[in-house]
Amino acid sequence: MSVTTFKVPVGPQHPALKEPENFTFTVEGESIVKAEVRVGYAHKGIEKLMESKTYLQNIPLVERICGICNTAHTICYTQNVEYLYDKAPPRRAEYLRVLIEELNRIHSHLLWLGVVGHEVGFDTLFMYVWRDREIILDLIEALTGNRVSMSFTTIGGTRRDISPQIESKMRKGMDILEERTEYYKRTVPVDPTILARSKEVGILTPEEAVQLCAVGPMRRASTLRDDVRSDDPYAAHDEVPFNVISYDTCDFYARIMVRVDETLEAINQVRYCLDHMPTGPIRIRLPNTPPIAEAVSKVEAPRGEDMHYVRSNGTDKPARYKVRAPTLANLAPLLQTMTSRGKYEVNVADIPVLLAGIDPCMCCMDRSVRFVEPSKGKTWVWTMEQLKKYTRKSVRRPLSGNVAGR
Repeated sequence: MSVTTFKVPVGPQHPALKEPENFTFTVEGESIVKAEVRVGYAHKGIEKLMESKTYLQNIPLVERICGICNTAHTICYTQNVEYLYDKAPPRRAEYLRVLIEELNRIHSHLLWLGVVGHEVGFDTLFMYVWRDREIILDLIEALTGNRVSMSFTTIGGTRRDISPQIESKMRKGMDILEERTEYYKRTVPVDPTILARSKEVGILTPEEAVQLCAVGPMRRASTLRDDVRSDDPYAAHDEVPFNVISYDTCDFYARIMVRVDETLEAINQVRYCLDHMPTGPIRIRLPNTPPIAEAVSKVEAPRGEDMHYVRSNGTDKPARYKVRAPTLANLAPLLQTMTSRGKYEVNVADIPVLLAGIDPCMCCMDRSVRFVEPSKGKTWVWTMEQLKKYTRKSVRRPLSGNVAGR
């Protein structure tokens, strides 16, 4: 007797994510046999907008690519522009960049761990972790003046320095966070709710992780020890020691443990930066106009490898800027983890957990590629001038309801 195969649409609005994306799952009973994704629902036009603003004006714009890992994007952007000048910031500024980057990593991982607690039905864990997350947010605010969008890194260095008073607060905060994170590290391997929803769920083998180009904790949870901070050090990562965390169970449980251990490693890196902070200036002055050149910059964001490309035409505005956020790289591996194959079975109930498992940021990675008019089966791409012309017309009349960006 054959089992009927049918499709289950999840999204664009759905419980696992607060951002619009459309997933379509082909299921046989409760088992998922195929997973597909359609991206392109969120498009902020940041890359194109950057071409109309100066390099300095683009810093707050780049910071808003992603609210949670805004530090990774600003560090990646500012060092990318510095590559155009072929100038490095002062060593103290590089240590400060590592400091704020690892504070942001702690914040991001704790936020994600709380979300995981919510997705697996363990809301007590969610409330505990987000309570502890307030400690790191208070420290970030003390250092930068902001809780989330930090505006700390600038071209040529950093905007602010660290005072002895803030350093003292930070050391105390790291002690508390280390104790709390150690508690979570002991809790995860023994809690029956977490184990039932994470052990042998969403398998991604090392071969699949390599073939599908997984990045970040997603990759390291499949035994691979790849990390931009270690493989291609930037800022002060060539001096600040840390262990590249990996687990060999290749499942959702491993992705939890990688992030928990990375939080502890980040705490140690913060302490090292405070203990070995060099003296000197925190930034250098650079001309408003970089030479004609192009550059590529990489950093290890909390979600994985973040890559930026810039091309200068000799003016004070970039001729082209391109961002490859880590969520885009992890989409293909995600679909693999959500597909039953051989002895690895994935059920419909696993969908919210696995979607949250890559720590997705859809607004980071979404791009508008083409226009689609489904009723006529028509697709097309516009130049900037055509888009401006259409925009001017749309001010005088409502947009057609059957034209959608994709």
